[in-house]
Amino acid sequence: MHQIPVETNLLADNAAVAQLNRQLFIEHGVYVLNLMSGPGAGKTTLLERTVEALGPKHRLAVIEGDVQTSADADRIAQHGVKAIQINTGSSCHLDARMIRDELGELDLHALDLLIIENVGNLVCPAEFDLGEHDKVMLLSVTEGHDKPQKYPVMFHAARLMLLNKVDLLPYVDFELEAAERAARALNLDLDILRVSAKTEEGLDEWYAWLKRRIARVKSPAQ
Repeated sequence: MHQIPVETNLLADNAAVAQLNRQLFIEHGVYVLNLMSGPGAGKTTLLERTVEALGPKHRLAVIEGDVQTSADADRIAQHGVKAIQINTGSSCHLDARMIRDELGELDLHALDLLIIENVGNLVCPAEFDLGEHDKVMLLSVTEGHDKPQKYPVMFHAARLMLLNKVDLLPYVDFELEAAERAARALNLDLDILRVSAKTEEGLDEWYAWLKRRIARVKSPAQ
């Protein structure tokens, strides 16, 4: 008897639910971003800066994925933004069904932007479509410039790579150009921005990138 691997069934089911999510986001004109990185790369700090900058003129919400605790969602909520926490238990990623189960907590008609902060992991999150418009990969300079070669799926799937913590470059062994070359070898269409969520270096370019993506979803004919 021919048996279909469990992983194949899992990904197929996820893809079906992701498509339902995607259609819902399209119908409501909400731009959805899946933010991925390894643990400690600075996703939540970046999100805090982002909601502060975009919040006054854009209606946004955040879904936080983590194995345990609501610490990250609590941080985001302090900025007056709707933040939903998903605890995955032993799972190293969010999947489309987890996202769909929480969409009833959001008024999609009242949103321009939904950011999903995925679980900190350099392998699993990239394999699971959530129905988002774009995946963004956050790579900290403290992690090493060899990460695109070691974890190619993450960088191949991303639309944008943010090189974070560039303020620490004088103190770490990280070759910016090498990391960028390796990432673009995997993904010729990859946008790359150098930023520091701590000092806010390069964040204006990040905000501008986001605003262009939001506008494209709101006015798809443009």
